[in-house]
Order: sequence, then C-alpha cells, then structure tokens
Amino acid sequence: MAMTELGTGLTAANHYEDALSVQEAELSIQRRVGAHEHNILVTQNSLTITYDRLGRRESVLRMRRDVYSGFLKLYGKEHGETIRSAFNYADSLRQLKRFEEAKTLMRKMIPVARRVLGEEHSVTLTMKAIYADALYMDPGATLDDLREAVTTGENTERIARRVMGGAHPNVGSMEESLQQARATLRRRETSRSA
Repeated sequence: MAMTELGTGLTAANHYEDALSVQEAELSIQRRVGAHEHNILVTQNSLTITYDRLGRRESVLRMRRDVYSGFLKLYGKEHGETIRSAFNYADSLRQLKRFEEAKTLMRKMIPVARRVLGEEHSVTLTMKAIYADALYMDPGATLDDLREAVTTGENTERIARRVMGGAHPNVGSMEESLQQARATLRRRETSRSA
C-alpha cells in the first residue's frame, strides 16, 4: 500500500519517471509474492496512466490489451472491470490509428455495456463515441461508415448532454467529434458528386 501511495504521489507531482520506477517495482513484487490477479491488473492499469504521461503510447496499448484480456479471463465480458478495460483498450487503438481493431472491439463490447450498465451510463456513451471516432477517422471509411459515424455521434451526444449536462467535458469532446464527422461526410459527399 505504501508503494501505491508513493507512486500516486509522484504522479500527482509530475515526477513520472520516478513514479514509473515505483509502479514497476510494485508490479514485480506483486507477481513474485503471488498477489491476486485483480490487484496485479489494477497496478498494470495504473502503469498505463504513467506510460501515457511519458508519451509511451505503444506501451500503453500493450498493457491495456493485457489488462483487458486479464479481466476478461478473470471475470468474463459482463463484469464492470472488463467493460471499462475494453473501452480503455479501444481508446488506445483509436489514438494509434488502429481503427479496424477499435471498431471490432467496440462492436463486440458496446452491446455488453448497454446490457450491463445501461444505454445512458458514461462508459457506454464513451464506448459509442470511440466507435464513432474510429468510423470517421479511418482513411478507408466508406460513405456508409461516415453516415453511421454521424448517426452514432448524434445519438450519443444527445443522450450525454441530457444525462451529464452540456458543461461536462466529455459532452464537449463528443460535440467536437460529431462536428468533425459531419465535416468529413460533407467533404466526401461533395467530392463524390463533383
């Protein structure tokens, strides 16, 4: 517990390299002493935050994939930890422009999130936003993909605005993504008709 607090404190103070050393040592100790798999996965998830702050996106992706796979094996796909780790993993895929993988994962997990958490839960809404982003950001997107991105974005943003309020930062991000998806669709439709 003391190592966790030290790592958290170092991260809060923007000492990411030091925090990384502490968190990696903590993970190593947990593995050596045979800590419960849940605790190991939580520590790995904390590490992804530090890797992200250090700009190590590929490390973030690998670890988020491992965390998702670990929770999936430990609890199954309908557990809250599995669902949250799936959206973290998909977000990393999206950031690294691995759109097909992000779309595939979200197509599989959004129905699970809807069933387990509900249509209006922030995690479900965020997963839908990631899916819409992966659709319109993909350079190989078809017109149908772009239309689906806009429709998904409109529905997601509307629900999020009602549930979270217009001032919520996630709502602002969703609105911005929706505007970009609409602009991408307009450009593609214009170039097609020209």
